[in-house]
Amino acid sequence: MKKLILLFALFLSGMFCETTFAQITLSVNIASQPLWGPVGYDHVEYYYLPDIQTYYYVPGHKYFYMENGRWVSRSYLPQKYSNYDLYNTSKVVINESKPYLRHKEYMAKYAVTNERSNQQLIRDSHDSKYFVIKNHPEHSKWKDNKKNQGQNKNQENERRNN
Repeated sequence: MKKLILLFALFLSGMFCETTFAQITLSVNIASQPLWGPVGYDHVEYYYLPDIQTYYYVPGHKYFYMENGRWVSRSYLPQKYSNYDLYNTSKVVINESKPYLRHKEYMAKYAVTNERSNQQLIRDSHDSKYFVIKNHPEHSKWKDNKKNQGQNKNQENERRNN
């Protein structure tokens, strides 16, 4: 009898429970990514640059680095890295909020090596999805194609209407 009451109670509690679904949405931000970024990512929040222990926030186009013992956000690298070659260094994609607050973990995980990065850069990619980036070598061709596609659609619509 106790088992039957317990089963009935579980059944009733199941009837009144609400099911929740978590929805994760990641927008594509290819057009915001810098040309020195690695290919293969439709969405990037941060690049971690282990060589200089700096984070680059893609949506805001800002660098986060330690200055006088605290994290600062700037649109430029500090003077000591003014000659730093972003195209010839290792980058780690991190899609989480404020990764610099867990810097010790990232620093340990992605310790600096003498090995140069062999990541293909967006600048050197021939994948058309990267042509939307303003300074990409293929951007003007992409823009012309978009313009021509628009003109072709207009001409097609005119033909249909006549």
